[in-house]
Amino acid sequence: MASLRYYLLFDHVKIHNANAISSPLTYGFPAISGFLGAIHALSRKIESENPIYLDGVLIACHECDVQVYRPNNYADYTFRLTRNPLSKNGSTRSIIEEGRVHLDVSLLVEVKIEDRETLDDADEQQAFIQQMKQKLYQQRVAGGHVVDIESVALYSASGSNKNLINALLPAFVLVEAPQDLQDITAELQQQDPNATALDALIETAMLHHNPQEDGHWQTTSVKQDRGWLVPLHLGYQAISPLFAAGKVEHARSNEHATQFVECIYGLGKWVFPLRLQKNLSQAFWRYQCSQLQSNDAEIYIINQETN
Repeated sequence: MASLRYYLLFDHVKIHNANAISSPLTYGFPAISGFLGAIHALSRKIESENPIYLDGVLIACHECDVQVYRPNNYADYTFRLTRNPLSKNGSTRSIIEEGRVHLDVSLLVEVKIEDRETLDDADEQQAFIQQMKQKLYQQRVAGGHVVDIESVALYSASGSNKNLINALLPAFVLVEAPQDLQDITAELQQQDPNATALDALIETAMLHHNPQEDGHWQTTSVKQDRGWLVPLHLGYQAISPLFAAGKVEHARSNEHATQFVECIYGLGKWVFPLRLQKNLSQAFWRYQCSQLQSNDAEIYIINQETN
């Protein structure tokens, strides 16, 4: 059975035109599945005599430049869209709205191996690092192109977390915040017993401006004193049976089974890496598939161990 032996750090990965529309309700930073999917694809491409697997992913963001525009401070943001080439008859092609974001992120990845002697040699480690760097350049991450990787390094999992945390600075790490979601939901239910967790997620995106007696305005938010909270798209829940390959018309692929799903949402928080010194292992995102909820619906979800 494979065990955790190393951490692979992709430091300052610059991604151009990543997908900023992470779900039907959220936009900005790409969906977590975009990063886990890229690392999963990278894991399948590893060339090694002995099995090597890439598992959990820690996401640290250094810069996030969403490609949006608004003419003034009171207008809504709109995406900056590309102008497509004219059609053959000279008419303007229809515009397909797409959200784009330029990113500077660091990805810390768990490296699991079966043979304890794998990657023990310094030359073997260096060859593995170069292979991973080259292959990451050759694929997309969250729908965007990798234009630069500052460095790639391999750290022993048995060593101190201090070196890993220092390597991530300065950045903010994305972690799950289920307790904050429960607390905000409970606060809303004190005012409205019918309030749900979805109302709590929407509330985190709202600012309340309240007039004061002295002619000033007071701005409040449920995020106050709770940190940098953000709604997250965490996976999918099945809303239909699993159809056999080729049974659904106009499916993306007729070679695989098809199932209709809806999004699963949660609450996340951006934290400074220094706050993770005692629980760095809990900041890694992982897949959990084929679980059954109380309504017997299968779910495909991405979460962390506990937080």
